[in-house]
Amino acid sequence: MRLTPRQRASWLAHLFKAVTQQHHAELRATFAPYIPSDAVVVDIGAHAGQFSKLFARMAPQGHVYAFEPSAYAGSLMTPALKLNAIGNVTLLPLGLSDAPGEIVLRTPVKASGALGFGLAHLGAPDPSLPAIDQAVTLTTLDDFVAERGLERLDFIKADIEGWELRALKGGERSLRRFGPALFLEVDGALLARAGDTPADLFAWLASLGYDLPGPVGTGDYLFVDRRTNRKEAWPNTTSSSSGAARAATTAPSAPGSWG
Repeated sequence: MRLTPRQRASWLAHLFKAVTQQHHAELRATFAPYIPSDAVVVDIGAHAGQFSKLFARMAPQGHVYAFEPSAYAGSLMTPALKLNAIGNVTLLPLGLSDAPGEIVLRTPVKASGALGFGLAHLGAPDPSLPAIDQAVTLTTLDDFVAERGLERLDFIKADIEGWELRALKGGERSLRRFGPALFLEVDGALLARAGDTPADLFAWLASLGYDLPGPVGTGDYLFVDRRTNRKEAWPNTTSSSSGAARAATTAPSAPGSWG
């Protein structure tokens, strides 16, 4: 990806943050019951690696598989992992969906000229924003699990700007087999890009045996398989139907709130 001088300056600022800062540390206690020291974690939409770094430190004897198709984000995450001496993260330049294939990833260009790489997305374009398009390869979580021969999957985080249900449907066999806890961004406006709704997502997860314990921050939800139900870790209790109603009206998360 060829960057303008303005975008190169932003890249350096983003790299500094990726290397020197650890975001989301306040969620460690919430995640702890689901991420043992030898956990296998899948980070879907790894961005600049902030969550992957946290997961890797929580599971030093485990492994994190980080899916991030954005070339810009990958150019930040790779040195961030190396300079933090984190060796138990595998960065995969792939997208996850309900079927393998090829698709366009659209990265918005801000009014300043910098790239809004935290808002890069698959699906329908936003005609109000100029964007840089990148062709990316898609696989499915089930195919990946089979190819790697994974025998466990403890935790999945997904923030992919509305493609969450598509990615999870591509891992249905794995979800049924392993019952990992799921930490998802759920936003009605973003899910609409893929033709999905929060109600679709909640209903589909319920059909697999997942409970919705409640929101963890604005627009973020932790789902737990009833077979491995650990309510003591839940921040509060909310029914699936009321959660879906809230998610349908949730405003998009602020840029940079994930990563």
